[in-house]
Amino acid sequence: MLKPGFRFRKDRRGVAAVEFGLIAPVLATMLLGTIEVCNALQCKQKVTSIASSVADLVAQTKSVSASDMTNIFSAANALIYPFSSANSGIVVSSIVSDGNGNGTVAWSQAQNATPLTVGTAVTVPTGLMSSSQCPANACSVILATVNYQYTSPLGKIITGTNTMSDYFYAHPRKSATVSYTN
Repeated sequence: MLKPGFRFRKDRRGVAAVEFGLIAPVLATMLLGTIEVCNALQCKQKVTSIASSVADLVAQTKSVSASDMTNIFSAANALIYPFSSANSGIVVSSIVSDGNGNGTVAWSQAQNATPLTVGTAVTVPTGLMSSSQCPANACSVILATVNYQYTSPLGKIITGTNTMSDYFYAHPRKSATVSYTN
């Protein structure tokens, strides 16, 4: 007959349950983390998509009106789905060349954000409005900026509110500048 201590050491019937008990929390954390990271990456991709789409929509026209901007912002709100459009701020501005490779704000419209002040100097990326291509007031770019206050729906791995932002420049296609009318 075996002694009780020796018999206990040789018994392997509960090993799988103990191993699962040790590994299950790690696996659950990895699963939740993967879900949260994928959700955040999807939101970031949507922010980038909105910035490029909004700038492109405005750049396709010679002039935009207040109702056009309302429609463009509505399209942007549809693009952010399934995330809440209330957490996004979109600013669309026309930046007109100053003849020195920089620009000034000709007009700016925003949704859930503060528009840029008309007449404000804006530094644009090098070469976007070079002085050889753009004499003063002869060309412009459309700047779309999107900010999104992302909060993870699970909130276990990614906690708090994280700001995701992106911007996009687009050259007007049908004219040197895009005008804004009320």
